[in-house]
Amino acid sequence: MTIFALIDCNNFYASCERIFQPKLANKPLVVLSNNDGCVIARSNEAKTLGIPMGAPYFKYKNDLKRQGVTVLSSNYALYGDLSNRVMTVLSSFTPKSEIYSIDECFLDLSGFDHLNLTEYCQYIRQCVFQWTGIPVSIGIGQTKTLSKIANKLAKKSQKANGILDLNNSPWLDTALQRTKVNDVWGIGRRWSKMLKSQGITTAYDLRETTDGWVRQKLGVTGLRTVKELQGLSCIKLEDDPADKQTVCISRSFGNPLTDYNSLKSAITIFADMASSKIRKYGLVAGGINVFIQTSPFNTEIEQYSKSITVGLYPQTNNFQSIHRAALKGLDKTFRPNICYKKAGILLTDLIRPKDAIKDFFHPYPQNNDQLSKAYDDINQRFGPGLIQLGQVRKPKTWYATQNYKTPSFTTRWDELPCAK
Repeated sequence: MTIFALIDCNNFYASCERIFQPKLANKPLVVLSNNDGCVIARSNEAKTLGIPMGAPYFKYKNDLKRQGVTVLSSNYALYGDLSNRVMTVLSSFTPKSEIYSIDECFLDLSGFDHLNLTEYCQYIRQCVFQWTGIPVSIGIGQTKTLSKIANKLAKKSQKANGILDLNNSPWLDTALQRTKVNDVWGIGRRWSKMLKSQGITTAYDLRETTDGWVRQKLGVTGLRTVKELQGLSCIKLEDDPADKQTVCISRSFGNPLTDYNSLKSAITIFADMASSKIRKYGLVAGGINVFIQTSPFNTEIEQYSKSITVGLYPQTNNFQSIHRAALKGLDKTFRPNICYKKAGILLTDLIRPKDAIKDFFHPYPQNNDQLSKAYDDINQRFGPGLIQLGQVRKPKTWYATQNYKTPSFTTRWDELPCAK
């Protein structure tokens, strides 16, 4: 019998900020998206005040100030590092785990049924909080879908104390009846609208529908979800995830760019970040797509959007080759006197070096050569961007607006917290 536990970090971005600023505990807090655009994370106290997810900051700025809400810019370096720490801790409690997102992880607890799973997961929860400072909720079920439902209810229920075990539970039917059909994992907006029109409003209603009707209306994917609700595990644990097919690095600029050199600076750094990523994954790229565009929301300027794909042959993860291809793409897409608001690159056709195309002139792909390795090692040790190709310093005119960003407490030597 399969048993899954879904561990979900509570209000993850807000929790990360509170670790190094304890004064923010039990106070309303929101985190903004790139360029301080809109609300992407809220503490429970901010949710209680009725601040909606995705709220545009410029519209809610005065309300947030009046209600005493702390506003912070997103600090992805900090969140990513703390996520890695949480996932490392979780992996120590079971041989098989799957990192589902930056703040979610599935654990395979099959074979642990001789234990009191609620007590075991309470111990996991306590260890994660003690060792990382991040509070988590845990849902347990015979399938991934049921563990998702259990986790969602564990977050809402004070009685559950952050843990809900629906494995062979007499409360399973009640839990499904309390779960709206649109909250079921895998049921999107279009499907939920159709199901509600047929009188299927809860996860329990969906579980009780016949296989033939589900297959006809929702296809094989929908039938798989129903089987999961019935306790039959159809979605396996991906403890060895498939290689990435693409890697994208893009940014919206704090201020629109009009000159070529500023765009070149941005594209150069994006290429640097992307090539470093695929070297970390042990992959090589067969192409690079470069794209630049104006803001579609600013109707007072000339609209322009252009992208181009440049082939990489032989396939490579060499940072010099990817830089040259990226700038070649920029040269072909750039137009003067345009206010560019966003740009990025997409590395495509990613593949393992052993599977790369070989011919007489290129018997081996350019794979993690010694110069690239040294380049990565130095930047990893002393901070990203310490050494860069072609320029010692790059202008920061294109950097995103982050007026409320906290220090990168765990990823930069000069921003480490000091105990006094």
